Amino acid sequence: MGGVEHWPRGAVRQYQASRPGKAAVTGRPKNTGDQVPRDQLPVLTAELLDADPAISAARVTEELGVHRDTAQDALLRLRAERMAELMGKDAALTPEQSAAALGYPAGQVRRATVLAQAVVRAHRAAPYFADVAQAVHRAGWTSTATVPDVQYPADDLVVAVLVLDGTEPPAPALVWDERHGWRTATSRRHPLTKGAVPPPPGEGIRYLTEDTTPPPDALTAALTA
Repeated sequence: MGGVEHWPRGAVRQYQASRPGKAAVTGRPKNTGDQVPRDQLPVLTAELLDADPAISAARVTEELGVHRDTAQDALLRLRAERMAELMGKDAALTPEQSAAALGYPAGQVRRATVLAQAVVRAHRAAPYFADVAQAVHRAGWTSTATVPDVQYPADDLVVAVLVLDGTEPPAPALVWDERHGWRTATSRRHPLTKGAVPPPPGEGIRYLTEDTTPPPDALTAALTA
């Protein structure tokens, strides 16, 4: 019709009725877990993104046999990291310009443009985190000088978690929030509250300095005060 091929309504209904369920769309049987181990997912997704910068989460799901949300999160983080890398090399680039340079469709990167800006801020803070990790390790509160684990709640916020697993640490863990700086946490396993909402002081929660990026020695001094 008008040069465009159409399916008759009866054919569409017959097709819908004969579909075997979600496995036909996702390639996964119902109620099964992801088929790719999480530690391999970034590498495999990166290969797909390299081959097709406009790849969709649905296609990643089809190729790797993972949940749609898993695929979407992997694509989001990969695109944001690569956009942030370009922005780090050229401060004049906007997130939208970096996405276009990488061949990412504008409709697929709205969240990634927000996350990319947070990733840029985290990259700038990386040397500071490394210095803090060294200072805390020298104090004997961590078994290694591993840098804090950086996370991005809601895409637009940078937080970092440093688990204190050394000898007689002053707290189970430290949390850095770019809005409020360092605080102690009461749990090594779950140092962040839901949504990274800052908890009120008390019951093991202490906000350590007024400066969001205090010198590492000032931080360790505040922990022992």
